Amino acid sequence: MKIDGRTDLLFQIKNIIILFYLHYLLMVMYELGLDKPGYTAFLLGNEAIARGLIEAGIDVAAGYPGTPSSEIIDSLGKVASKFNYYVEWSTNEKVALEIAFGASLCGLRGFAAMKHVGLNVASDIFMSIGYSGVKGGLLIVSADDPSCHSSQNEQDNRYYGMHGYIPVIEPASPMEAKQSVLLGYDISEKTGSAILLRSTTRLSHVRGNVILGEIRPNRGIGKFMGKVEELVMVPRFSQKLHGKALERLEKIREKFEKFPLNKMKINDTVYGIIASGVAYNYVIDFLYSKNLLDKVSILKLSTTYPLPLKSIEKFIENVEKILVVEELEPIIENQIKVLLFEKGLKKEIHGKDLVPRVLELTPEKVATALSNFLKIPLPNYIKFSEKIKYNIPQRPPTFCPGCPHRATFYELKIAVAKSKVKPIYSGDIGCYTLGFNPPFKATHSVLCMGASIGLANGIAHSSDELPIALIGDSTFYHAGIPGLINAVYNNARMLVIVMDNGVTAMTGMQPHPGSGKTLMGKKVVKILPEKIAKAIGIKHVSVIDPYNVKDSIEKIMDAIQYVMNNKCVGFIVSRRLCALEAMRLVRRKGEKIYPYYIDQDICTKCMICVNAFSCPAIIRENNLVKIDENLCTGCGVCVQICPFNAIKR
Repeated sequence: MKIDGRTDLLFQIKNIIILFYLHYLLMVMYELGLDKPGYTAFLLGNEAIARGLIEAGIDVAAGYPGTPSSEIIDSLGKVASKFNYYVEWSTNEKVALEIAFGASLCGLRGFAAMKHVGLNVASDIFMSIGYSGVKGGLLIVSADDPSCHSSQNEQDNRYYGMHGYIPVIEPASPMEAKQSVLLGYDISEKTGSAILLRSTTRLSHVRGNVILGEIRPNRGIGKFMGKVEELVMVPRFSQKLHGKALERLEKIREKFEKFPLNKMKINDTVYGIIASGVAYNYVIDFLYSKNLLDKVSILKLSTTYPLPLKSIEKFIENVEKILVVEELEPIIENQIKVLLFEKGLKKEIHGKDLVPRVLELTPEKVATALSNFLKIPLPNYIKFSEKIKYNIPQRPPTFCPGCPHRATFYELKIAVAKSKVKPIYSGDIGCYTLGFNPPFKATHSVLCMGASIGLANGIAHSSDELPIALIGDSTFYHAGIPGLINAVYNNARMLVIVMDNGVTAMTGMQPHPGSGKTLMGKKVVKILPEKIAKAIGIKHVSVIDPYNVKDSIEKIMDAIQYVMNNKCVGFIVSRRLCALEAMRLVRRKGEKIYPYYIDQDICTKCMICVNAFSCPAIIRENNLVKIDENLCTGCGVCVQICPFNAIKR
């Protein structure tokens, strides 16, 4: 059934988008693996980092998916067989960093990628590496997320570098990102220190020209080079290692004085601007637009910890007024203030009094700060952008058409209502976070990976309400298992629902321990959540298919009754492959998708399918409820919830 004349056009547009995406993937694979020094590729920041790793002769790379870092490991996986390095998606960031460090201890080049909050998970081993040092080069990418585009906070992980005695490099462009990888490995191996490369969303996901260089062959098989006195972290060794870590930092500081990506331009002026990362680009754009490039002194810092103090001292001696432009925390600013105090230099210094400390920097924000600092009028484009602002309605994110999580939430809400219990829904990080939105409103908290189960433990011992922990399959493997064991061990009265869609969907369909395959395409045994639950002693374990509405509601009600009667843990796995991934598989096989339609002669416009289920494929048009066949995946859940049997195929 066609909705209207748009159908054929939309179908053609969809096919064009698919073809364009396939072309893009092939082009990325081609450019990533191209052995043609001097060739200019057009790469994402994350792809540029991956290319830098290839040119550096990476041996072992590991990570856990997390926006905005995911494309680094994804890109490495596309050409791993060509360059004979090992790359994997690990169960979490701590494991990934330990794997990379293990490669380093064998004299190989190791790499770990994670988003900023992932470094919280890896912080234990990160701090130990700061003491122990490395053998082969070790590079760690932290992709920070100013403005919390896809994260629970906007922490500035440069602090981790300071905390762990690990130097921080902060590139400003995709080309610099590639160069930073090569320079980072060189410094890492010459000083015996790991290197933390800080990216941000705007660097990771910007696309720019990257000049390819020579590809260094990797080292292949290494030999363990670790020493007991460097790796056994008992007090008598750790005390000495602390001092050695500080000595390493000073050696690195000297190397940072000559770091090629740091740039200084001193003009005959009282004004000096110090900038780092992507913010440097905004500074240059503003100065260029105002013809001020020769009227302001500029220091670009790509090495934000430890700072090259000699270079900075030389710079500030030539100016009287200083503005530090950096994203989020005043890390450079505070270090420079200490330098000014120690040297007895009287300079006027500005930073977070003019440059916002919260949310990401933009050209407009930087232009405003620079205008205030230089005491000049705001650029016309700032004034114009204020004039053309419109109150555009926001489109909140929603579950995709056919998403099994939508069905699970629908069934859960009905089961809870029929069971007459008062639930506390403890949510987690993943697509299912969207369950907090209407119409379900079935998530009361989303804090960090695995917190759904841990928080439910606490609620179980503190309230008469029923804690229901909602966690995804990948998140369960990442950080949910310890909390589940704790719940069994301490007899917590709670229900755990693992929403198993077969992949790490939110970050790009990456495989995980339950997918049955690795990043490099190797088929492996599926590690199933229900088997883990049974192995640790949970008695009530059930598996539901959320596309089977009646059966799912009954099994959820049974689990709730069991938990309430026995005062212990109940466990459900809601299993159905991610709808997007399922649709991809259908298209690859050349199979046809059969969408549903609404029989207008039967439909009473009760709006249950719209208001209670809220599938994007079900639309209201001209006072009718219809199904957009371009969006419908044919899951059939809406058929089961329609009380009048008006939905047909």
